Amino acid sequence: MDSQGQNEQRVVWTVVGTDIGPLLLAATQDGLVNVVFHATDAVRDKTLDRLATRLGTEPVEAPDSPLLAEAIRQFEAYFAGDRREFELPLDWSLISGFNRQVLRELASGVPYGSVVGYGDLAGRVGQPRAAQAVGVAMGSNPLPVVVPCHRVVESDGGIGGFGGGLETKRKLLALEGVLPEPLF
Repeated sequence: MDSQGQNEQRVVWTVVGTDIGPLLLAATQDGLVNVVFHATDAVRDKTLDRLATRLGTEPVEAPDSPLLAEAIRQFEAYFAGDRREFELPLDWSLISGFNRQVLRELASGVPYGSVVGYGDLAGRVGQPRAAQAVGVAMGSNPLPVVVPCHRVVESDGGIGGFGGGLETKRKLLALEGVLPEPLF
């Protein structure tokens, strides 16, 4: 608690190396709040500034915090092929409205090793004509990999877009057995 007896928000973060490059993981007391691809120094600094503004507190590097330590363990197991689901509390405070509704449906309804079309996902949340809006929701996903936006593809069989880059999307889908491993 702070000096006025209010609960003070605490944001902790770390960068973890993965098969798709460094990921920045950030968490609050409510759960994992942000996963960011390609966490170079510049991306990290920009992300931490954005989190400080959005969450009202300066993020603190704390890889040994219990939630981050568990997240690191689960990411390592996922990339080793030993984990198919993340079992982490999630803080949804960086997303709201339709985007949150779509991402929650994605998280709970599209399992490892499967894909869903943008239009199909729109239909699942009662907005069958909102395929483009689903694409916007995927692009605003603050928790990629854990909330598996890489599993959303075009209805014609195309891979679709991806905030982490198409090569990253291909690697994640190959890891899950949806696509063959890239040759190089």
